[in-house]
Amino acid sequence: MTTNKQRRDAARRQLERQLQRRQVQEAARKRRTLIATIAGTIILAVVVVIVVVAVASGGDDKKKPAANGSPSGSDTTTPSPSTTPSPTPSTSYPPATGASVAFDGVTVKGAADLKGAPGVTSKSSKNPAKLEYKDLVVGKGETPTAKSTATIQYVGALYKTGTIFDSSWQHGQTASFPLAPGSVIDGFSQGILGITGVPPMKAGGRRIIIMPAALGYGASPPQGSNIPANSPLVFVVDLKKIEATPASSPPAS
Repeated sequence: MTTNKQRRDAARRQLERQLQRRQVQEAARKRRTLIATIAGTIILAVVVVIVVVAVASGGDDKKKPAANGSPSGSDTTTPSPSTTPSPTPSTSYPPATGASVAFDGVTVKGAADLKGAPGVTSKSSKNPAKLEYKDLVVGKGETPTAKSTATIQYVGALYKTGTIFDSSWQHGQTASFPLAPGSVIDGFSQGILGITGVPPMKAGGRRIIIMPAALGYGASPPQGSNIPANSPLVFVVDLKKIEATPASSPPAS
């Protein structure tokens, strides 16, 4: 016959087994929860990395066609007129020194100092109706043609506010590009090649070129150039050298 003590011992052992099972079940539940938490964290981290990479790639794609506002053709977004742009300045130019010259709202500091970067400011409320120019230094070299490739130094600014949007001086190197129609904006090529009432530049010269928006980038300035739509522009251009533009190679048969 089972005594009270035996019954109590049996009940105690059954309770201990129940507690052990519950402990095992609770430990298993905690392991599953921990594994699920770790897996969720890993998945979230992977998603975040993918999103960051996608956003960064999209930003790079948008930046690639962005122009510095350089005088490239109005239908292109080439960031620099130079055929071999350098990502870092190769030369550090001192500021130009000497007398300042003012012309139609534009002031150029060190106007005749061709060895230094000219200081350019501009303030005007008008919209120029045609191309305007002023020679700060008259060159004594060759005169370019539409078949020429020009090597220049330049500063480009918004005519109304004087905000500089591009400068080869800041890039630390000259820029070289063909002057054929469509290779650069019309006001830039006309200001160098000359048109009716505007004589052509000569190598060794420095010129202020003021152009209406229609001869600049018009309603579609290059993306990232910081040039507002329909902005008249001013360039101060040093014509360093003129060369014949190499003929294009015929397509392979």
